[in-house]
Amino acid sequence: MKVGLFVTCLVDLVRPRIGFAALKLLEGEGCEVVVPQSQTCCGQPAYNSGDRASARALARKVVAEFEACEYVVAPSGSCAGMIRTHYPDLFRDDPDELARVERVCAKTYELTDFLVNVLRVEQVPGRFGGTVTYHDSCAGLRELGVKAQPRALLGKAGVTISEMTQPEQCCGFGGTFAVKFGDISSHIAERKCEDIAACGVDAVVLGDLGCMMNIEGRLRRRGDTTTSVLHVAEVLAGVGEN
Repeated sequence: MKVGLFVTCLVDLVRPRIGFAALKLLEGEGCEVVVPQSQTCCGQPAYNSGDRASARALARKVVAEFEACEYVVAPSGSCAGMIRTHYPDLFRDDPDELARVERVCAKTYELTDFLVNVLRVEQVPGRFGGTVTYHDSCAGLRELGVKAQPRALLGKAGVTISEMTQPEQCCGFGGTFAVKFGDISSHIAERKCEDIAACGVDAVVLGDLGCMMNIEGRLRRRGDTTTSVLHVAEVLAGVGEN
């Protein structure tokens, strides 16, 4: 099975370990993983800001880089959601190009969704001895239906999950939202961190690096230097903190 790994620009620039964790999980299941060196951004920041021309250009680039793969997998519900849900909107007025784009959209998955629903993973290499809470990132949850998949996989890693009162509540990141509306974003992040703190766990685990950055930044500003903020792929692959 030839799988294209869309690493995402944030993972590449901020925490490459997530990309290597995803690679380990996919290769461990026998996938032939392709990682195009020319890949950059999915175009979401431009799309969210109304710059459709730039978003279309980036979308064309992604399609060209990955269309030869049987599947496209991203360790990000946000980027996978952009490709699968919003690329068709970018090309809705161009039927010929839309058909090509939709073929890539149809085979694009968020990592945990792919592991559970395509590969039917029965075991994972990672083990985590502490307790965690899980944050449901907005795009993965609402655009792709990613909810049970990461929890099922974490269970295979021996993880005990203590749920927040509002695990589906936004962390306040929202990509460009956090830049344009910083005060509102900070207030939302504070509420999320209060919910995390109330769980009394060793780590908060989630599936989008943007949310991780926002949550970890707020936790540290609150004086919490001990709660780990981990990507689900890190835990499943056994390459994160423990």
